[in-house]
Amino acid sequence: MVSQRSGPKRWLILVVLCMSSLVLVIDNMVLNVAIPPLTRDLGATSQDIQWILDSYILVFAGLLLIAGSLSDRYGRRRIMILGLVIFGVASLAATFAQDPLQLVAGRIAMGIGGALIMPSTLSILITVFTDEKERRKALTAWSAVTMVGLVGGPVVGGLLIAELWWGVAFLINVPIAALAIIAALALMPESKGPWRRPDPVGAVLSIVGMTALVWAIIELPHGGITHPGILAASAAAAACLIGFVIWEIRSDSPMVPMSLFRDRNFSGASLSVVLLSVANGGLLLVLTQYLQFVHGYSPMQAGLTFLPVAVASLLFNVIGAVLGSKVGNRALVAVGMLIMAIGIGVLGTVDATDDFWLIGVALGVVGMGSGLAIPTAINALMGAVPAEHAGVGSAVNDTIQQAGAALGVAILGSVMADAYTKNMPAGAPEAARHNISDALKFGDPALASVAREAFTNGMALTFTASACAVVLAAVIATFILRDRKPAAAQPDPAPAEERVLAGTTE
Repeated sequence: MVSQRSGPKRWLILVVLCMSSLVLVIDNMVLNVAIPPLTRDLGATSQDIQWILDSYILVFAGLLLIAGSLSDRYGRRRIMILGLVIFGVASLAATFAQDPLQLVAGRIAMGIGGALIMPSTLSILITVFTDEKERRKALTAWSAVTMVGLVGGPVVGGLLIAELWWGVAFLINVPIAALAIIAALALMPESKGPWRRPDPVGAVLSIVGMTALVWAIIELPHGGITHPGILAASAAAAACLIGFVIWEIRSDSPMVPMSLFRDRNFSGASLSVVLLSVANGGLLLVLTQYLQFVHGYSPMQAGLTFLPVAVASLLFNVIGAVLGSKVGNRALVAVGMLIMAIGIGVLGTVDATDDFWLIGVALGVVGMGSGLAIPTAINALMGAVPAEHAGVGSAVNDTIQQAGAALGVAILGSVMADAYTKNMPAGAPEAARHNISDALKFGDPALASVAREAFTNGMALTFTASACAVVLAAVIATFILRDRKPAAAQPDPAPAEERVLAGTTE
């Protein structure tokens, strides 16, 4: 019988998991490139565009925890395939939308499918790869594919949209989803946790709480903290999420076992990942605008600019997988985050006249740090999750990343906007003082130069705040994370893909 270390099937399973994650990453990145032609062809207003973007995020974030619980209960492969079917069909519907309302409906359905896919991929990964060294390699590959999608999505999508039409942004999801479904049915074993009673109260509280929280975060830059709607959503989010925690602690069959957070690795990695997500969300938002508004790059050129991040991240993902088993999670996460902070700090020194080389070097340093830190932090987090709760543990990881990224866009976007306005002269047109894109529309070279300088100064402040968040994440990792002592080797009677995974394998 094939041993766990030599059985090849689980590496094919990893390919399926990477494809399933890739379809989500590509969709989100390509959509940004498709917005201009989509707006023109569908006659979409700015409010329509906001709903096209935000409807997916709201549904996705709101359903992640319940989706993770469902995967543990009814089968991780089953829920992932269901999510891929929903996502693929919804993408096809969005491709041929005739008006903004139809596209928003398609995006909502895609959010449902995405929420079912995401927790299942990571939970299946940690149940198939039980050996610590192999799990690091698998997480490295999984993270690398995500990075390829982040950079390659806008480039490939930009080329296809330029040659065809905006609908290709959604159409490319369909063959990837179909191939992932076929491969999952052919290669992947089913796994689930032990049976537990449903937790409808916890499900409702988590859905309402997370949806309200993410909506309040998204709307914060537009309405401000004192806006009645944002205050109401924030209050609802706080009430529901606090109620969720209290209910889960007292429940005999909780949807999310709160005991997970008593593990230092789980709680420490969670806090670190939140701060990293905040920093990365703000970095992508601000730097993409800088490249397009200050240097005049097209969306596709802006995507190509992130190649140094992708290349460095891929390389240091591999280095991190080798070093992780030798130096431990804590040191690798802390060092990686400090390297990231240095790269972000260098980006904060860029001015409106700098050439690409400085940006490229800084992005390369950010990629080096993220390649070391992010897969290692996720490995520490998921390594603390019992196999029977793999789906929920993965969902918690996904949820904090989504909430952190949304928070980063909201908070750092607000910092950027406020700094830009303060750096603009009082005599500038009102629209130009609040938005660089409006300033450039006036066609006044002097005003455009001032706006670019003001934006760059605001970017420096934003990146300083991002770097501080990453340094804080490094401090948390240093003082909270603990490296587990390796367990004594045990005989493995069957390959990972053939034995009982997290309680039950069908």
